[in-house]
Amino acid sequence: MENKTAIAMTQLVGFKEYLLERENAPATLEKYLRDVRKFFAFAGEGSEITKEKLLIYKERLMEGYSVSSVNSMLVALNQFLGYMGLGRLRLKRVRVQRIDLEHAQKALGKEEFRRLVRTARDCGKEQLAMIMETMCATGIRVSELKYFRVENLRSGIVKVWNKGKYRMVILPALLKNKLLLYIRRNGIKSGMIFCTRSGREKDRSNIWREMKAVAKCAGIGGRKVFPHNLRHLFARSFYAKTKNLITLADILGHSSLEVTRIYASDGIEKWRREIEQIGLLEGTT
Repeated sequence: MENKTAIAMTQLVGFKEYLLERENAPATLEKYLRDVRKFFAFAGEGSEITKEKLLIYKERLMEGYSVSSVNSMLVALNQFLGYMGLGRLRLKRVRVQRIDLEHAQKALGKEEFRRLVRTARDCGKEQLAMIMETMCATGIRVSELKYFRVENLRSGIVKVWNKGKYRMVILPALLKNKLLLYIRRNGIKSGMIFCTRSGREKDRSNIWREMKAVAKCAGIGGRKVFPHNLRHLFARSFYAKTKNLITLADILGHSSLEVTRIYASDGIEKWRREIEQIGLLEGTT
């Protein structure tokens, strides 16, 4: 028997309170509300929420968005359905190949990363160079830079709280020494290591913009250069060395090994190289 619950814009008020009670991050809260409004606009206020309508909406999303974007929007919609007591109508995420091909094409190489850091220093952007090295050497998210404080440097362990999860980030010895030298040179006595001149935490978009400018000077494609790609490079490098996916998931703070598997993949070019090595065909004249 179909649930006759109808769509009403007023439901978003209660949904917002529900998300607040679940301690969702502000950015997550706004995204969920935005994604649910998108479904409301598709279905129309006053219409019934049925499985058939939800499946049609999912198909419509697949026509206009990437798989990762569709799955992201389905997560938000499923949260709303749970809030409404319609958990049985939840939609399954779109399944993809183990390797995300789009991600593979954007992969930043180790030498490209090093060239990016060198160029940043040559351009007098020491803070940006240190931020990139910190992210790439630890696999942290850009939003976790604020937990890197003078007070916890000497222990070599930074305690991070993000996405409702607590974990410890271990600093490699070389990074620790670089950070100690950086704060000494810049007279940073306490508090956040990476902040604006006014003392506020660095903004994601500002870091991205600085990276793009440096990438242009370094001759590196702009599609490869964004903060989160440093986390991907860490994951691929760690897995290539250790083949330990479970430990990598713990380091990155992932609850799903499937997400970690995508991060750690060398991508389509590795597939291509391995296929070329099979050598089934004879050479042509």
